[in-house]
Amino acid sequence: MNTLLHISHFAGRTFAIWVIVFACLGFTFPAAFSLIGPYIPFLLGIIMFGMGLTLSSEDFKELFRKPLYVLIGVLAQYTLMPLIAFLLAYGLHLPSEIAVGVILVGCCPGGTASNVMTFLAKGNTALSLAVTTISTLLAPILTPVFIYIFAKSWLSVSPGALFLSIVQVVLIPIILGVIVKLFFKKQVTYAVQALPLVSVTGIVAIIAAVVSANKEQILQSGLLIFAVVVLHNALGLLLGYLIAKWCKMDIPSQRAISIEVGMQNSGLGAALATAHFSPLAAVPSAIFSVWHNLSGSWLATFWSKRGYPENKDKKS
Repeated sequence: MNTLLHISHFAGRTFAIWVIVFACLGFTFPAAFSLIGPYIPFLLGIIMFGMGLTLSSEDFKELFRKPLYVLIGVLAQYTLMPLIAFLLAYGLHLPSEIAVGVILVGCCPGGTASNVMTFLAKGNTALSLAVTTISTLLAPILTPVFIYIFAKSWLSVSPGALFLSIVQVVLIPIILGVIVKLFFKKQVTYAVQALPLVSVTGIVAIIAAVVSANKEQILQSGLLIFAVVVLHNALGLLLGYLIAKWCKMDIPSQRAISIEVGMQNSGLGAALATAHFSPLAAVPSAIFSVWHNLSGSWLATFWSKRGYPENKDKKS
């Protein structure tokens, strides 16, 4: 078991590397990963179940300790990223399926990797966890609504169908994880140490499946999608940071909000795109997953080395 835990921790620390490796493998050997496609919702459900196993009352304390900070983070998450996605899709005249794919990932809640990046950046990890948790729990309502508002100009959108999908692959697995932890707390406390390996395996499998199913489209439009994803992520990180600074948050909280806004649950975006739109619409989510782990790692390294030059409040 100790060997498994060491492998799990190693997988968590090297997450960004595995994302790139399996994206390349999916592109180079598409036949080897094409069978994973139908299981994308199941894989995401396993990841969300793992999130439920890790939730505790501690994750909600920040909501009561600094409710305004959490509210700002959730509002920024669900307004900035969808709006940036829409403006990029509209301003760059993206093809319909790619436009919807960009908007899809923009309307998703924050990704769980953001919590790790915030910790590495010496940010307010408690705030990051609270914003991720609340935005994820609100996803069944807010994600379909914003997808409908921003994507209906390109393709037909069914908010009801999206709602049911998100309930099935996000909300129900999280609730089941919480229930399992409630009844088997001792066993879960030990088992969750292996969750990084489960999460990394699930995400890289989703990415490889999406890339393998869209090799030809990526060859044709990959550079365009990559450029849009980089802009989307960079603007999210920047505007999230500026809003937190404008709201006079302490430096650790500014970092947390920046990373929360800029990093999305791209696995959910890929699952929704595959189920309700087209395989091509899932490509922006796959590329976003690769890129935001790289940019998040670089930003976290920069901030961790920089320390707190303007603020002595290092509380996280």
